Amino acid sequence: MRKPLFSGAGVAIITPFTEDGINYGKLEELIEFQINEGIDSIISCGTTGEASTMPDEEHIAVIRFTVEKVRGRIPVIAGTGSNDTRHAIELSKWAEEVGADGILSVTPYYNKTSQKGLFEHFKVIAQNIKIPMILYNVPSRTNLNINPDTMKALAEIENIYGVKECNLSQVGDIVNLCGDDFDIYSGNDDQVLPLMSYGGKGVISVMANIIPKDTHQMAKLYLNADIENSRKLQLKTLNLLKALFIEVNPIPIKAAMNLMGLSVGKCRMPLVEMAEKNLDILKAELVKYGLI
Repeated sequence: MRKPLFSGAGVAIITPFTEDGINYGKLEELIEFQINEGIDSIISCGTTGEASTMPDEEHIAVIRFTVEKVRGRIPVIAGTGSNDTRHAIELSKWAEEVGADGILSVTPYYNKTSQKGLFEHFKVIAQNIKIPMILYNVPSRTNLNINPDTMKALAEIENIYGVKECNLSQVGDIVNLCGDDFDIYSGNDDQVLPLMSYGGKGVISVMANIIPKDTHQMAKLYLNADIENSRKLQLKTLNLLKALFIEVNPIPIKAAMNLMGLSVGKCRMPLVEMAEKNLDILKAELVKYGLI
């Protein structure tokens, strides 16, 4: 059985922007905060990192910077997905060249494809790199699902290690078809325990941007068979999570970090500031959790 790329909690880290680029000083602060709080992996330039608004040069520069600052202390996984297969291959090869430990590749969006097309898309990306690849199945954003049979075929490709799965209803089928050597991570912070009960390895998390220690503990406690204390942590997060997803991610998580004094800046257009009534709800939940 091959070793997972990571187990526990990986943070889908935000990207702190300035008016004309990246706030690298702030990004370094966030990386150190995550590592000091015990996070198990950093996922750079994913959905929460707003990679879809980043030109290639900037995208790769952020991955390179993250790899350099992490210095091998925990795995760095680079978001390199695209709905253009050639572009996804290029991004993945560049991520490998700058030292990423693995890549996260989302299902093609907008133009979409068939299940056969999904297999071919991910297969050719995997064939062009040597580092591990994690699939990202998020039907709510792509309107496209990687079906369990397709997942099984992809799992047979040597460097496709697993999936960040947002479709909990099919996790049992994936486990039955792909076996325990195919690593499944929750893509939904409110479903970490349900997914891990099927044999999942952990979570790729948004909430870890503000509560990395609790997110790490929730996953690790479960992996260490302390299900009751893991359950208590999952329940503790639920009201906070409702506020963190009251508007489209990453608008609320960035707002939360700014309210906490982390000064991470704004989201890039087309994402805009939170509605005042939703911001009030978020503030109240941050207070209840003891974060402000």
